[in-house]
Amino acid sequence: MKFSYLTKLGVFGLKSVLFKWEKPILGTVIVTDFCNLDCKHCAVNNINKVMHSFETISFEMQKFYDEGIRILFLSGGETMLWKDGNKDIKDLIAKGREIGFYLINIVTNGTVHLNIPEADLVFLSLDGMKDVHNKIRGDVFDGIMKNVRKANNTNICVFTAINKVNQKEISSLCELVRSEPNLNSISFNFHTPYRLTEHLCLNTDERRAAVQEIKEMIKKGYPVFNLPSTLDIFLKNTWKRPCRQCVVSENGERFDCGRCSVIPGLCENCGYLFAVEFSTLFSGNIRAIFDMFRVYTRFV
Repeated sequence: MKFSYLTKLGVFGLKSVLFKWEKPILGTVIVTDFCNLDCKHCAVNNINKVMHSFETISFEMQKFYDEGIRILFLSGGETMLWKDGNKDIKDLIAKGREIGFYLINIVTNGTVHLNIPEADLVFLSLDGMKDVHNKIRGDVFDGIMKNVRKANNTNICVFTAINKVNQKEISSLCELVRSEPNLNSISFNFHTPYRLTEHLCLNTDERRAAVQEIKEMIKKGYPVFNLPSTLDIFLKNTWKRPCRQCVVSENGERFDCGRCSVIPGLCENCGYLFAVEFSTLFSGNIRAIFDMFRVYTRFV
């Protein structure tokens, strides 16, 4: 990340703390809900089976920017399936650069390809080593790893949602990331219990054990893209939500923090550690602010 961008984000954060702003800085555009997988924990794909147009997405990106949002996520469905005529996801990234976003990140399951050097960060959903990942997502692990090994110039962060099936995979995934040259970091979340996926949610003791393991990985120097000071805050479950600094848009419909914020009961069981981190940062937590500068300058 450019130092000037980091400085501007720091000024935004300071104003948010001092003046109790609740203005968004991070925006996610859902480009499609089409997906080529049927993952056990997912409840938001292939509902409407819509591929949103380049014009619709561009309009929403411009609207985000005009509102002061400077960090952009493009997500799905499976983001890499997005097409509009001869345009693909790289055209959306180029449009985001033209508009002026500081960071443009992609979320993908890695099955299409991972050669996306145009993005600042590519968040690759990987839920465990081969057997566990395939149990959750289907027989795709080997293909994903082939794509990883071809993506020599892409900043890939493994994106793992911890649940009942993969809760023992934390250390193994950290080791995988450290051993694969094209995997640069790993970011953990916890399963958020959307309808019909409640059985995958960890109980209190399991969450505590998982957080402890993540903290141990951080202490050992593994490239974990989570703010360590916010992990205990997540366990206490007292952080302010929804996080107004984050918004999600799909076809013009807006959600504060994420799509789960409008579903009764989900906010209270939120497992999105990014939401915890941003909420904590913009509350003025000094340890979280220090962690943010240390972690973000390392991986972005």
